[in-house]
Amino acid sequence: MSALDATIDDLYKRPLSEFTGARNALAKTLTGADAKRVRTLEKPTVVPWAVNQVYWRARSTHDRLMTSGEKLRAAQIAALEGRAADVRAASEAHRRAIADAVAEAERLSAGSGAKPGLDALARTFESLSLATSAQEAPGRLTQALQPAGFEALLGITPSEGRSTKSEVRSGSGSGRLELAKPSLERRTPNDERKARAAAIAAEKEAARVAAEQQKHAAAVKEAEAALAQVEAAEQKARHTWERAHDDLLTARQTLTELRRSRFKGTGAV
Repeated sequence: MSALDATIDDLYKRPLSEFTGARNALAKTLTGADAKRVRTLEKPTVVPWAVNQVYWRARSTHDRLMTSGEKLRAAQIAALEGRAADVRAASEAHRRAIADAVAEAERLSAGSGAKPGLDALARTFESLSLATSAQEAPGRLTQALQPAGFEALLGITPSEGRSTKSEVRSGSGSGRLELAKPSLERRTPNDERKARAAAIAAEKEAARVAAEQQKHAAAVKEAEAALAQVEAAEQKARHTWERAHDDLLTARQTLTELRRSRFKGTGAV
């Protein structure tokens, strides 16, 4: 890691209120491409900032979450392949890991006076832990995420050609997973029934998760709208205060000049 990257990491460890000032101050110490890179760094919103703090200050909680997400994906894939997999246990472990991460994010945020939405935290942690690839450098998340649900799993397509049924590889350029298709000659009717049952179970689990997401969607949109209104009001109030402050300084300066002018006019020493 370069010295600049380490310094950039420090920006995302700071209290959220300090990010912009520290970023701008750092950019002024740099030139060329480095300065441009720093100036364009996006300030996180409160939810991703809280998620970043778990990565930086509670790494064990973060790592348990990511591991549980990998295990859940592996269990789902195994079930869709017709192999034995305890999807329910993996799902429960993953939910506990998300709950622990949310609690840790809430605790770390409280120290800086930030109040991220718990539902938005849970969705972002879920999305991070189930993602097949990182969208941003760890600890530098800037926007809250929405889980892809189980679309990556439901989009799995058998690959052609001979390979073992445990093989998992990335689809070329598609961003989706492909599972190697087991040799059909070796599959028995019982294997087919098990595979169908596993697929149905996976679809039911996906439907359950989708229903939970929809349950919170309206509340989240309402909260986001309320936040936008408060932020707009805060911005307007800030501008009003700045104008009033400027007027106050101008009035003081005018009064001072008038007093000096009257003093000189009296001829007093």
